[in-house]
Amino acid sequence: MRELLEESFRAAVAAADPLHIVARHLPPSPKGRIFVAAAGKAAAAMAVAAENHFTGELEGIAITRYGHGLPTKRIRVVEAGHPVPDEAGEAAAREILGTVKGLGEDDLLLALLSGGGSSLLSLPAPGVSMRQLKDLTGQLLRSGAPIQEMNTVRKHLSAIHGGRLAAATRARVLALIISDVTGDDPTHIASGPCAPDPSTVADAKAILVKYGIGFDAPFSETPKRGDPVFRKVENKVIATAHASLEAAAAVFERNGIAPVILGDTITGEAAEVAKVMAALVREIRAYSKPFKPPVALISGGECTVTIQGQGGRGGRCSEFLLSLAIELEGVPGAWAIAADTDGIDGSEDNAGAVLTPETMKRGQGARERLARNDSYSFFKEIDALVMTGPTRTNVNDYRAIVVA
Repeated sequence: MRELLEESFRAAVAAADPLHIVARHLPPSPKGRIFVAAAGKAAAAMAVAAENHFTGELEGIAITRYGHGLPTKRIRVVEAGHPVPDEAGEAAAREILGTVKGLGEDDLLLALLSGGGSSLLSLPAPGVSMRQLKDLTGQLLRSGAPIQEMNTVRKHLSAIHGGRLAAATRARVLALIISDVTGDDPTHIASGPCAPDPSTVADAKAILVKYGIGFDAPFSETPKRGDPVFRKVENKVIATAHASLEAAAAVFERNGIAPVILGDTITGEAAEVAKVMAALVREIRAYSKPFKPPVALISGGECTVTIQGQGGRGGRCSEFLLSLAIELEGVPGAWAIAADTDGIDGSEDNAGAVLTPETMKRGQGARERLARNDSYSFFKEIDALVMTGPTRTNVNDYRAIVVA
């Protein structure tokens, strides 16, 4: 069963592999130059796909997370900080912005965007320092704010997010996007460098008030829908979490387990979402309703973890799974996997973990570890971590619970 769970996860990741999906969405070569601006955890793989497609002149920069690079010939790959931005990303973003300002009407700006681009393509607006942006990002990460709220704040402190990259050039702009956010709205993916921004400075400030975060630097307004700068811009989402969930569902179906996709927009505190899922499992186990076993409950989305105090080790996927293990203690025939499709659960080296009917018997101190957000150590000690290394894509978290 563990192998089947991990096979379903691999299918979900494969469905969003840039090397397979990017080429079909690339246009013919323009009259002028092609400049590639790639940012995110999938940036290097997307850049390779672009190089494989265009045989003529091609130039560009791809900014990805440390350890997520790939060899390229014409597009320069820069590795930078994630989830907290750093000076390497800032320098590359500044170079990208400077180059696109020099593109002409016959040129093409090809933006290849994926999850993680908000911190990787990070260029503070005038009056905002990188030190301030780093500190603010850390506070937002610890607050448990959902990614949409984090990006709303970041867009109004950026010289490149919130549609500003597209607004900076006279070239035609095509943004190909791998979505890692619920709803698949381009404005929230990598903080929407080529998309009109519906949020305002007032919205950004209200979010900081909501989480009790102070920030002393100037905010600036972003271009909105209807602005003439977007007449030459196309934002196209080419990979989504739901498509990956469907690929995983096919794996279970082939193995005689009925798949049920609960949705790709599940959010909330990871430990609390697990309690709801556990209640559904107990209902199925006791009454064969609303679904008859064997059944695989498949879901995606992005949960959050609010860290109290110093905190331990672990990301939202392993935290979800540890809470689920506690809630399902004593329930027979329940198996689960929770893993991030980018191969990195939070800031650890695992994609996620697996749960078996023996998890609580094998592991020690589950409740205490959950209280201090130390799920990584729990699953590591029982050899239940899912380790993939960087997948170079990102369509958010993947969860599957099998009631056998």
